[in-house]
This record gives sequence, C-alpha cells and structure tokens, in this order.
Amino acid sequence: MREYQGKITSMNFINDILTKTKDELEKMIPVNIMVIGKTGVGKSTLINNIFREQLAETGIGKPVTRHLRKISKEGIPINIYDTRGIELDEKTQHEVRDEINNEIDRINKENNAKEYIHIIWYCINAQSNRIEDYEVNWIKELSRKLPVIVVLTQSIFSQSKELEKMIDNLNCDISGIQRIVAEPFEEDNFRIDRFGLKELVEMTYEILPEGVKRSFNNAQKVHIQRKVEEARSWSLGYITTSFGVGFTPIPFADAAILAPIQVGMIAHITTIFGVKLEKALLTSIVSSLAGVTGATFLGRTIVANLFKLFPGVGTIAGGIISGSTASIVTTGLAFSYIEAMRIVAENEYKGISVSNEEIQNKVKEELGKQIKKRLK
Repeated sequence: MREYQGKITSMNFINDILTKTKDELEKMIPVNIMVIGKTGVGKSTLINNIFREQLAETGIGKPVTRHLRKISKEGIPINIYDTRGIELDEKTQHEVRDEINNEIDRINKENNAKEYIHIIWYCINAQSNRIEDYEVNWIKELSRKLPVIVVLTQSIFSQSKELEKMIDNLNCDISGIQRIVAEPFEEDNFRIDRFGLKELVEMTYEILPEGVKRSFNNAQKVHIQRKVEEARSWSLGYITTSFGVGFTPIPFADAAILAPIQVGMIAHITTIFGVKLEKALLTSIVSSLAGVTGATFLGRTIVANLFKLFPGVGTIAGGIISGSTASIVTTGLAFSYIEAMRIVAENEYKGISVSNEEIQNKVKEELGKQIKKRLK
C-alpha cells in the first residue's frame, strides 16, 4: 500500500512540474528583437543558428508593414522583427527607414510590454568591406531610440577586423559590434568554423532588461553555460526559502511545504533551458532523485520532526536541523537537475538522441556528488 501511495505521490509531483512549467512559460514576457539588414546578408542563417527550432524557417511570419514582418512560434518566448528591401533604390531605402522608425515609435507609445522592441541587430555583410552613408545615419538614428548591436556577418577574411575598427570609429553610439560566422565556411583547403554567436548572445543578454532575460535564454541555443549560470542564480532563492521550512511548527509538515517549492524551482529551471520536457524523461529524473535523497535523508528528517515535538529549545533545534536538511536536499536537487538539463539541451540542439537511462544515471551521479560535498 505504501509503495502504491509513493507512486501516486511521485506521479502527482511530476504532473505538478509539467503543469507549473507550462504556466511559467505562458507568463513569460517575450523578448522582441529587430533584425535589420540587406537581402543576402545572412539574417535567416543568423536567426536559425542562434535560436531554437530553426525559427526563421519554421516560425510564422506575419506582415507588420510593407517591409517588415514579425516571426514567432508557439512555445518560444521571442518575436523577431525582420526587415526587407533596404538594398533597393534610394527612394525605397527612405520608405523602409520611415516605416521602421514609425513602427518603433508606435510600439513605444502604446507602452505594451509584450510588444516593446528590446534591441536591434543591424547586420552588415563583412565581405562587402564597407558601410554606406545612409546606413551610418540610420544606425545613429536607431541608437537614439533603442540599443543597437552591429553584427558583421560572414566575417571570413581578415578585413572584417578593419571594418569593425572603421565602424567603431564612426561614433554611432551603438551598444557593441560583433563579428560572426553563422555557418562553417569551406573552400578548397580553407575552412572557418562558426564563431561569434556565443559572444553575440552574451552581449545581447547583458543589454536586455531583466524582465526578458529568461525569455531570451530560453530561446537561444548556442550559449548553454549562460543557461546554467542563470538557473543556478535563480535556484538560490528557492534554496533559501527551503531553509525556512525547517521552522514549520507542525510536525511532519516539511514535505507538504517543501514539495511546492521544489516543483516551482524545477519548473523555473526548465523554462530557462527551453528543452522539450517529456513525461518519460521527467519520470526518470525524478525517480533517480527520489531514490538518492530518500535513502540519504529519511533518518535526518524523522529526527528533526521528533525534535519539534518538544517545546521551546527543542523546536528551535529541530528547526535548524530540518532547515539545514531541507536546504541541502533542495541544493542537491537544483544542481543535479541543472546538470540534467544541460545534457538534454546540448544534445537536443545538436540533434543527438540520448536515452532516459543515460540521463538518469548522470543525475544520480551528480546528486551523489552534490550531497557529499555539502555534508563535509
């Protein structure tokens, strides 16, 4: 009977995580990025190599103006505003520029957090080895409205560094310049691998408002360590809260209070990584966590709860013991789950299939390390 109840509780825990993860994702304010650049500059290649699920190919592109479309996809908290036509004649260039400036002004006036454009990536093909006067003037104008990063695409040859210096010396008041190669380039015996994408993600992350950083981290796929660091940072709040559970005045109430904290923490971490969390995978992870924590901490939790039965000093002592225990368990849970998400994310973004058993074993190993580390 106890085994059956344990399975029901475990399944409830898993269902709660899945529900909470969905709720967390729906509450996230989307990050909105405008990508400006001539046709053929490599905007779609850039978008597909930085964001999940080949966003430029599989996302839905809705026309906003004649020369601007909005790319979005359900389940990814990001909107990409993609510009078209700026490589055409001078008259069209002015039309495009006016359209986009007016659209930015309109969005700013409406003051809708979900629509507000947070940053602009202005893309220039580094192989052209030049920036036109109208682009310089427009970049200066845009940078007075929003943060602008100049992205030098196809930075294959050394002259891209000279172009970077030249743009830097124009004093356009931009937020940064980043040279990139979004797709590996190979010609004869000459090859250049992807580079600059992680740096662009880091630069963008630092500039974005706090309220949309998690959305951006969810959507990007090239900087896994950035996801890990944010997840660890967020988990500290849950760990601190779990310590207070030890001071619950009702004996044996710890688990009932601690579970929602851990559910919220796992859901929060999952939304940062932006992976496809299937029920079978989550069941494997949770069962491995429950196995280790149950065997290690059951005795301590019972002792702590018994202390609570005594008045005065007993309650305080029990609270400290149980608080420390809850904190250690939650810390181990957080860091081992983050490691599991790191493995899942790295392989998912590379298109590599990893078995649930392999992840389960890795979680057990990591949790054991975390617990031993904190018991020393």
